[in-house]
Amino acid sequence: MVVDFNDLIPLYTQIADAIEDDILSGKLPEGEKCYSQVVIARELNINPATAAKGIRLLVDRGVLDKVRGQAMTVHKGAIEMIKKRKIEQTLSGEIEALVAEAQKLGVPEDSLVDKIRECYKGGGKDE
Repeated sequence: MVVDFNDLIPLYTQIADAIEDDILSGKLPEGEKCYSQVVIARELNINPATAAKGIRLLVDRGVLDKVRGQAMTVHKGAIEMIKKRKIEQTLSGEIEALVAEAQKLGVPEDSLVDKIRECYKGGGKDE
């Protein structure tokens, strides 16, 4: 797990995002145990309360299941929940910003769509 201590994004949010990335990549399978706040705190050399706040964010989102006295587990269906949230919040915002910038620059809609298709086919790398 990697976080950027100089980033404006709070550490607990970066922790939650990193855990979600591990779930999406399959490193943390649905139904399996998640990292503990102690392990995260030790690995990142941070206060356990900060790690707990990141985990709590995922519990609140329904991505992690918390059962008193047991290890935290990845919710079955977490992958779809994460994808849906990221599409609604992150991707939609980026698309809106891209479209606004293209309109400001006078880029025709067809040209923008063509560029997106090229980029998509190239795996997201600008060619």
